[in-house]
Amino acid sequence: MMTTRRSFLFRSVPAAAAFSVSTPRLAFTEAAQQKQQAPGIEIDTSSSELRPYIERFSADHSLLHRYYSIAFAPQARDRMRKLYTEWQETLNKIDFEKLGEDARIDHILFRNYLGRRLSYLTEETQFDNEAATYLPFADAIISLFIAQREIEPIDGKQSAATLSQIEKICTDMQKKIEAELAANKQDPKSIDAQRKREAANHAIENLNELRRVLHEWFVFYDAYDPMFTWWAAEPYKTAAAALDAYGKFLSEKVIGLHPPAEAKKADSSGSEDSFEQSVQSAHPGDNSDIIGHAIGRDALIKELQFAMIPYTPEELIAIAEKEFAWNDREMIRASQEMGFGDDWKKALDKVKNTYVEPGKQTELAHKYLLQAIAFIDEHDLVTVPPLARETWRMRMMSPQQQLVSPFFLGGEVLEVAYPTDSMSYEQRITSMRANNMAMAHATVFHEMIPGHELQGFMEERYRSYRQAFGGTPFLIEGWALYWEMLFWDMGFDRTPEERVGGLAWRRHRCGRIIFSLNFHLGKWTPQQCIDLLVSQVGFEPQAAAGEVRRSFSGAYEPLYQAAYLLGGMQIYALHRELVQAGKMTNRQFHDALLKENSIPIEMIRASLMHQSMTKDFHTQWKFYGDVTVSAQ
Repeated sequence: MMTTRRSFLFRSVPAAAAFSVSTPRLAFTEAAQQKQQAPGIEIDTSSSELRPYIERFSADHSLLHRYYSIAFAPQARDRMRKLYTEWQETLNKIDFEKLGEDARIDHILFRNYLGRRLSYLTEETQFDNEAATYLPFADAIISLFIAQREIEPIDGKQSAATLSQIEKICTDMQKKIEAELAANKQDPKSIDAQRKREAANHAIENLNELRRVLHEWFVFYDAYDPMFTWWAAEPYKTAAAALDAYGKFLSEKVIGLHPPAEAKKADSSGSEDSFEQSVQSAHPGDNSDIIGHAIGRDALIKELQFAMIPYTPEELIAIAEKEFAWNDREMIRASQEMGFGDDWKKALDKVKNTYVEPGKQTELAHKYLLQAIAFIDEHDLVTVPPLARETWRMRMMSPQQQLVSPFFLGGEVLEVAYPTDSMSYEQRITSMRANNMAMAHATVFHEMIPGHELQGFMEERYRSYRQAFGGTPFLIEGWALYWEMLFWDMGFDRTPEERVGGLAWRRHRCGRIIFSLNFHLGKWTPQQCIDLLVSQVGFEPQAAAGEVRRSFSGAYEPLYQAAYLLGGMQIYALHRELVQAGKMTNRQFHDALLKENSIPIEMIRASLMHQSMTKDFHTQWKFYGDVTVSAQ
């Protein structure tokens, strides 16, 4: 998902009625088809002297992550720190001045990535240490894992003793915490209490990993070594049950969560990731499971530097507030056209109540995607390879997942949120209102073509070695959101209702900047984030809770939610510099941008503008101009 303005309007897009749900998915005009399809298969022929270095690092990095698979173990931290430091030394030995244009950019990207990873290790170690107070048995389990990995001789009797000790530690630790809770008079809403709750929640994440490790350790020897099984089978069952019970205790008594909505068959493997845990912990009408981890202003500043965003968190919030003001004006204009005067919330409410009947949302999404592809072809905006047109798919989200992801998700597969018969009446109406026709019109193309589906297709085929740097949400989400901005300018939203739908999403992204940065600055609680989305953006309460729950689940980095609109603004500003200035056509610009892969947009700008790069490069592109922060 990703994002601004209105400079010219095109009204030649076919009317909505022309796109029936039975239209073939590859339908587009013969002239557009001839214009789109280049002869043969285009191959990435870009060259960079740094490419073999990055590919070697990527292979080594992936191997070490697989080998040192307990990411929070001290041994893993030390080994990854050694890897990053060695590669910093290797990079420093390369003569920057002798590198070509692509390689200079890769050198800067590589250096930036290694610095970021080392910074992460320090911050993650600190947070893991806070969580470790709840996991006094972690070293014992990690030691078992390491001994098995190094094929040390196994002693079944000693293994049984270790497992019995793990059970005892769990029991003793639970009693200790229960006594502390009984004696605790601390305000549960205090910053210190919230920090402890965050640490306990992180401890559960690490506990799930320890459960998985212990399970795999036991399975490795079980039955293969009869004496091991004779000694350790029963103690393992007891230890695994103790870990499960202790995790349940932490979740329900320390953090205050309700039992998971969909209980899974217990296998003591603890295999759920943070996003899956968030899905399982969610309950309709209950937001107590939204915890998150506020990283603080200093860490945010570091994150912005690594992302090459030359603004402070406060300046970014000020940008979002200015975008809100623009959105207010446009909302009122559309509201007046709909007959609601200046009350844009009434206009939005009418739009929300315009939805298709159950079972028809996939057909609506299909129609809207074909409409977007036809619009692209008509105006020759970007190359869409035939294989990308051919291979996208859809699937429906489960009701439980919709508590965390209440809207469309996309990529190669369009994930559709809409009611099922297992939902309550209120849940069904909320889902239909949140995924109404006008808002779907403004987001299907964001998720698919020309948004994430096309983006992912191209990233796997052009400069794919840069995927080693992990991507940046400012390009990943900024690309798709930028198309919302460009389509707005070009008149893709033709009716006031469709404009309200598009504006609702733009408000959403303004809200994301404000609530996510304020949360990570330590100024807002999750409930305040939800309240902003309901009061200022116009979300349904359930959808707002799902949005905030997903944002702070641990599956997304701290700047991810702010990156949608800000990344869209970056690409929009670059479009103004290159396309509106007459230096490139739309298609040339968009094709070239996609072929740079997912790197900071300032680096894409440097490549497209053939900027002379220096080894000591630092971010400086003020894509929004100077920003004044009002006094608090």
